[in-house]
Amino acid sequence: MKKEVRVVCPRDCYDTCSMIVDIVDGEVVGAKGDATHPVTRGFLCPRGVRDVDRLYSSDRVLYPHVRVGKKPKGSFRRVSWEHALDVVVDRLRSVIEEFGPRSILHVEYAGNMGLLTWYLPQRLWYALGASRTDYSICSKSGHEAISLHYGLSYGVLPEELLSMKLIVFWGFNARVGAPHLWALSQEARKAGGCLVAIDPRKSETAEASDLWISPKPGSDVALAYGVMKHLIENNLVDREFIEKHTHGFDRLREEVSRWDVKRIEDLTGVGWSQIEELGNLYAERKPSATMIGIGLQKGVCGAEAARAASLIPTLVGIHRGFFYSNSRGWQVDTAYLTGESLTEKECWTVSQVALGKLVEEGVFKFIYVYNSNPAQTLPNQLAFRRGLLRDDVFVVVHDTHWSETAKLADVVLPAPTFLEKEDLVIPYSHSLVLRSEKAVEPLGESRDELWVMKQLAKRLGVEEKWVYEEPWAAVEKALSNAFGEEDFFNKLMSGEALRLRPKPRNEYQTPTGKIEFCSVIAEARGIPPLPKQHVPLINKRYVLLNTATSTYTHTQFQDVYGPIPPLVYINPADAEEEGVEGGDEVMLCNELGCIKLKAVVSDRVPKGVLWSPRQCTDLDGVPQNAIIPDRRQEIGGGPTFNSTTVWLKRVSRG
Repeated sequence: MKKEVRVVCPRDCYDTCSMIVDIVDGEVVGAKGDATHPVTRGFLCPRGVRDVDRLYSSDRVLYPHVRVGKKPKGSFRRVSWEHALDVVVDRLRSVIEEFGPRSILHVEYAGNMGLLTWYLPQRLWYALGASRTDYSICSKSGHEAISLHYGLSYGVLPEELLSMKLIVFWGFNARVGAPHLWALSQEARKAGGCLVAIDPRKSETAEASDLWISPKPGSDVALAYGVMKHLIENNLVDREFIEKHTHGFDRLREEVSRWDVKRIEDLTGVGWSQIEELGNLYAERKPSATMIGIGLQKGVCGAEAARAASLIPTLVGIHRGFFYSNSRGWQVDTAYLTGESLTEKECWTVSQVALGKLVEEGVFKFIYVYNSNPAQTLPNQLAFRRGLLRDDVFVVVHDTHWSETAKLADVVLPAPTFLEKEDLVIPYSHSLVLRSEKAVEPLGESRDELWVMKQLAKRLGVEEKWVYEEPWAAVEKALSNAFGEEDFFNKLMSGEALRLRPKPRNEYQTPTGKIEFCSVIAEARGIPPLPKQHVPLINKRYVLLNTATSTYTHTQFQDVYGPIPPLVYINPADAEEEGVEGGDEVMLCNELGCIKLKAVVSDRVPKGVLWSPRQCTDLDGVPQNAIIPDRRQEIGGGPTFNSTTVWLKRVSRG
């Protein structure tokens, strides 16, 4: 018997696709894009197409396991859920009694962004008073930086791209990272819109755009000031809009006047004629959307770049004429879901970026990981792994697959994929929300995150009633202000798609109630009130960039598409200077260590810049993030992945 079930992809992705899953005799046999969805539009990315293979992968964790012998050489033994939970609870009790709840750390992130998968299961850890991370590894710095000027970081909605005359992808490889947003931009282009890509690398988006601007890595603030200089000094700004809706324009104009053309060209490597061309496009082609990539703000100057890029549309009279992420524009009470607002216990919050050193030092005696793979994704990776291998650190991982983190755990618990449970996903780009149905029963002995949370809570004697609240009742309360229509919950449960109610585009949650070119909050905090261009990266080394590829979502789908390729792209001039040919094995080294990759000689990267697929493992099994420093940004504490500098040398001929 064949039937169709509608599910929602919950991965860390802009598109949050609606999928139609085909089921025959209780098994998933295929998936396709939902043609009725205004963003998914009937097609899926390479990951969505192969979700069936991931569901039935031989790498699935299907039963509870405990480690036999010391890490990392010990093996795993299959056990019952009862035994596994007893082992976990016994260790939890002993750690709390001896070291206190602060020594417990829960680590989770966006492996599955469902409300019932990521958020609600955190209630146990808040009830215990355990330590948590600050979620700074991804988009936090950009959010905080843009919010300095706008109050909150929400902006353009994806479907509005259809009416745009200009779309600027600034550090945003949408053709790979957001294929459905890219498809919308293509429709805008057919209607006469112009696409611009700003990226040091000739990315897939840059290759397919009308104009490609290639600034030196980390020089985006200087580039933005160049565009603003052209607009201001040639009277191409909307003075009426600036007078009515902004604060601090005089300070911005004064700052821009200090930037002469030669300085901008020297810092960015971009000719002034290209900067003028971009400025003219902003002035002439309205409305426009500046699509600020999350990867843009993952550098030493990342937060500064995001805030600088966001200010350009304001000069030409557009309210929030940028897109970064709309997650802070929705009215969803996530603090209620997680339990953060339900307890008075103080939970220590630590840097997710700098977690490796804390774990290596043995600060935490019990680490519970779900919905993430930190033993591959965090910077200063070898320090983090050394911490997990300590004899006095007990690690529990609840996951769908045998991830790198699971292989370093003491107890591994099986979790269902999103196809094996129902959930609700809140997108961070578009506003359409619908319930994701359960397509098939959980494989093996997989148990969802909420079931495990409540089992542990009962065994530990946790008395807080809110830990045991009926899940969908909690979701209904958290969404009470999100949709602005009656009977919203019953409509969602019946399968109806609803629109989130966004905060007004012309509302600014700043001290002045206006767009602040010169940020009042930043000045009060001792942060530069205007975007600041940091010192350029050291020229004596190569700058290593890493970004996503089309077949992987972070470390997911390696069981389907094979390992993330251990490659590094090198400009032909650099390859000649280093004596490197395509296929050679090369070492990339810095103060943290070395990784060995296979060279690809290509003019897709400029001289002095290297590119490697994000989160790959090298030819000797060393993670790429072993050489990524855990340096944090001043604004938001975010990572600096794309400011990594390395030496390069050939080690063998391909």
